[in-house]
Amino acid sequence: MANLHKKESPFQVFISFKKYLDVLEHIRYNDRLEYRANYAESLIEKTKNFKELRDGFQDLAVFEKHKDLIRLLLADLFPTGLTKNEIKAAGIPLTNLTFNYTERFQNILNDAGKDFEIEFRDISDDEYYIFCCCLILQTYLKRDIRVNMPFYYDIPDKNGIIKHYKITVNSDFSYVYPAEGTKIPPDDIIDMLLENMDDIQLWKKHFPSESWILNGFSIISLVDCTSEVALSDLKSTLIKIDLENPSPDENLKEIFKSYFDVAELNFGLMLFNNKNQRLEKLPIYDSVFTNYLLDFWLNTFDEEIRKSAFENITYNSKPIVISDVDKIDEEIKKLPSFHILKDHQINSFMVIPIMKDGELLAIMEFTSPIANSLNGLKLKKLEFVADMIIFSLTRFSYERNNQIEAIIQREYTTIHDSVIWKFRNEAERYLNAYLSKKIYTLKEISFKNLTPLFSFSDIRSSSDKRFNLMLEDLNQQIDGLHEVMTLLSSSNAEKYLLALDIFENELNNEIKADTEQRFQRLLRDDIHPYLQGQLEVQNDGIIKDKIKNYFSQVFVQNDLFYANRKNLDDSITLLNRKLADILDQKQVIAQEIFPHYFERFKSDGVEHNLYIGSNVAPELLYSSKVVHELRFWQLETICTMEHEFHLFKKDLPISLDIASLIFVYNEKIDIRFRMDEKRFDVDGAFNSNFEIIKKRLEKANVKDSTERITCPGKITIVYFGMENQREYLQYINRLQKLNILKADVEFLKVEDLQGITGLLAIRVSFV
Repeated sequence: MANLHKKESPFQVFISFKKYLDVLEHIRYNDRLEYRANYAESLIEKTKNFKELRDGFQDLAVFEKHKDLIRLLLADLFPTGLTKNEIKAAGIPLTNLTFNYTERFQNILNDAGKDFEIEFRDISDDEYYIFCCCLILQTYLKRDIRVNMPFYYDIPDKNGIIKHYKITVNSDFSYVYPAEGTKIPPDDIIDMLLENMDDIQLWKKHFPSESWILNGFSIISLVDCTSEVALSDLKSTLIKIDLENPSPDENLKEIFKSYFDVAELNFGLMLFNNKNQRLEKLPIYDSVFTNYLLDFWLNTFDEEIRKSAFENITYNSKPIVISDVDKIDEEIKKLPSFHILKDHQINSFMVIPIMKDGELLAIMEFTSPIANSLNGLKLKKLEFVADMIIFSLTRFSYERNNQIEAIIQREYTTIHDSVIWKFRNEAERYLNAYLSKKIYTLKEISFKNLTPLFSFSDIRSSSDKRFNLMLEDLNQQIDGLHEVMTLLSSSNAEKYLLALDIFENELNNEIKADTEQRFQRLLRDDIHPYLQGQLEVQNDGIIKDKIKNYFSQVFVQNDLFYANRKNLDDSITLLNRKLADILDQKQVIAQEIFPHYFERFKSDGVEHNLYIGSNVAPELLYSSKVVHELRFWQLETICTMEHEFHLFKKDLPISLDIASLIFVYNEKIDIRFRMDEKRFDVDGAFNSNFEIIKKRLEKANVKDSTERITCPGKITIVYFGMENQREYLQYINRLQKLNILKADVEFLKVEDLQGITGLLAIRVSFV
């Protein structure tokens, strides 16, 4: 027998048979049938010396002391003729403690195992506490609040299948009253409590723990509602698939086991992609689904067989149900595909196409090692959830498509959130015209009179690094080929050694524009086929290992050694991602200053543009102060990117340096969305001057010098006039006080660029 329930509640619980003994007293003196009066008198006499049975007790040892007497006392409530059919017991009110079981209930508990303890299903401690308080309101304070919270027990059967039982409670023999000193809440407090059903602290304040007495016992009856509960759980599981927060329900297989009443059951499901005519797994359910048959179908048959099979399924749309695999026709057992059943000990299975409007949505499979466990009756039960499965799969596909569109919007297009409103307005006009059967031509999307902000953080000397690493890769490859060819005694090997010497000399002395391409062609057409042939005919293990080691270093896509250049590419990718992530995080702050169109690009470094103006956010107040705040934000952000880069730099496979620049442009420009390229671009010849300057600043030098205006470890700010200089010196001063920039401010003139003169620059070091 379990201990008294340990959940905190407003009750002190006492076990008492007083109310039932009072009923027996009434029968003793009032029943017209003499045998009933005598029977009642006999029971009362047997209990009169044991006052604890009437007064109440909490010590469970009393049960053991009086268990035979209690069974005799309750015999009228538990008829012997119904003991094998009813699932019934006496219980302690609002606890999990039960006793005096019917034979059927006792057998259920025996099958569950001696270590099993009954617990209420799906009720939290707070819900339980408030439920107890509501019972006080209903029973003692006579509030008509109809507390009908359903309680369930989940009990495993001897095969491990979870069975669900709904609990009904007869509380005629129990009663509730306040403990000594308990204050009963007034009506206005009770009304307030009923308006705050989730505020556990409020309920505990007015119904403190153990401030009320619950005395008596109850009669508990259980009804097996496994199918109904499993069906409800299944529907809930299917409804709550959420792509925003993907988390598989690990209990799905157990729910199906309960619903089908099959102890050993595997479940699998794959979506059907109508466009590509193929099955697709649900990644979040990889650990839950067991797609034995569908995996075999997906990975074994060729495309033509799968296509004809799907066409047949779509046309017939009938499930396949095999109750006992051993009874399959002998001719079918000879097919190569039959082994999949025996390999996975599948002795019974169902394969069910899920159709909607004549189209295949998905295919489900149920498999079991137990013969005859799956049959037409199980398939019939699935009809009760068919609509929910179709709804869930349709919703999943719809939400997945929305997520895909969102990814495309976020990752592959330049329609920024700040300007999407203008596209939406135009799309609404187009849709409304279409619905009204009117002709409407989509108008051009443009924004005029914007102030641009531009900056880049450029990887210094990346082209030189890439060239040197290319030489290193190719020289290593030539050395590797030399080592192999010298081991091979053939005229071809000597011919290739001579060709390799020519290329090695060309690489290191007179490299030409097409040197790499000609070397690549030699490898692809001659050397590699020759070495592949040697792998097949060579008996010398050392030579074969050398050839295999050489090919293990070859980059398959271009037949070249690529390790050093790959390290550079990986370093650039990591650096770009780090800088872009910082920029994206900081952009959230910038948009709060004032909504603006923002774009960034990753190549050998990261560059970004901001376009600010009242046209982007016409409902907000725009002034020159906004430009000043965003210019300071940009400078501070570049400083952060540089600081984070220097912390991150040591982790790169290839050491890199970056040089950052900000270009201050005072003229207003227009941007227009180019439908052909699906991106914004500056609009008109006048505005293109801004783009020209941006491009030429990347390689610009200090005037009358060969020194680049950008320098690793420093920020360069390029501008036209003294007004911009004064503005940025204020920003620099603020960052110097924050110990972000040093005091070594340089004032530079930028060399004359093609068609551009008079540019000035400030350069200052990062701390």
